[in-house]
Amino acid sequence: MEGMMAGEPLRRHPTFAQLILKLASENSAVLYGNYGDFTLASGKRSDHYWDGKRVTLDPRGAYLVGMAVCEIVSQLDDVDAIGGLEIGAIPIATAVALISSLSGKPIPAFIVRKTPKEHGTRSEIEGHVPSGEKVVIVDDVITSGYSIEKAIGAVEQRHCTVVKVITLVDRHEGGSDRIRAKGYSFQSILDFQTVGGKTVRRYPRASPWHFLMTSFA
Repeated sequence: MEGMMAGEPLRRHPTFAQLILKLASENSAVLYGNYGDFTLASGKRSDHYWDGKRVTLDPRGAYLVGMAVCEIVSQLDDVDAIGGLEIGAIPIATAVALISSLSGKPIPAFIVRKTPKEHGTRSEIEGHVPSGEKVVIVDDVITSGYSIEKAIGAVEQRHCTVVKVITLVDRHEGGSDRIRAKGYSFQSILDFQTVGGKTVRRYPRASPWHFLMTSFA
């Protein structure tokens, strides 16, 4: 963020995706090793690992990711709630709830438990998600897509409609294709594709962070 001052031309400011990736680098969110060093949530082995919580739990990262997701959500009609499976979705949905409230169009957040709690309401979903709402599912990364599918299944049991699936990172290991094949609209903020043993970073299109610039003035 250093050096970004209010009044500078918008064209000089990077996109949300570029700022998030810069912060990820600063926080060592992308870890590299030998093949098999990392076991992913899907059970697959990998030579690189995305630790999204090093971004989404950072104050700057929470703001940037929240703004990036809000930008995507603003293009949708009638979004009633946003959330996903614990724990990757929690800081993202919380950031969006806060930022959307500041913008005057609050979007409530919810959490899908991996295992329904055994006391109280015994609910699988925490948060205010009435039947029939239009919801957005978020997560910090997608590999196989099974975590996303679990979250989708939980809200659809409440007869909600999933209008968008958004992840911070797409590892391009079949998950996003799987979600799209099931008829859901999917979008990631960052892509990680492995080509010839090296990780190639691509930036999906994102608009300038004019809100961020004025907010820190």
